[in-house]
Amino acid sequence: MRKFRYVLIGMAFMSAALVRAQDAAKVDAKHYKVEFENDQVRVLRITYAPGAKSVMHSHPDAVAIFLTDQNGKFTFPDGKVEAVFAKAGEVKWTPAMSHLPESTDNKPFSLILVELKGKGAQK
Repeated sequence: MRKFRYVLIGMAFMSAALVRAQDAAKVDAKHYKVEFENDQVRVLRITYAPGAKSVMHSHPDAVAIFLTDQNGKFTFPDGKVEAVFAKAGEVKWTPAMSHLPESTDNKPFSLILVELKGKGAQK
């Protein structure tokens, strides 16, 4: 029984690592497009239709530039749900995270996400 418990704990840690490792541009190309990338940053153009939902994925530390108003929610790997809002023109720091985003608005939204790479960037 004890071995079984350790196997379950190990599987939980491995699945958590997989969730963190999911690259938004690879697992959800419908919503995430790489516009530019070098060894310092990756720039994503993110677009969601009304009510659109992504899949669980992760981002390193980044800066978000909102091109339109955003009304949505994030579901985190632990099941916690958080409402997210932004106004067109707003710029926000976004720490590294894994999440499942969803639009809760009746109109599309878009933003530019500048993901940081290299020293100091959290993954």
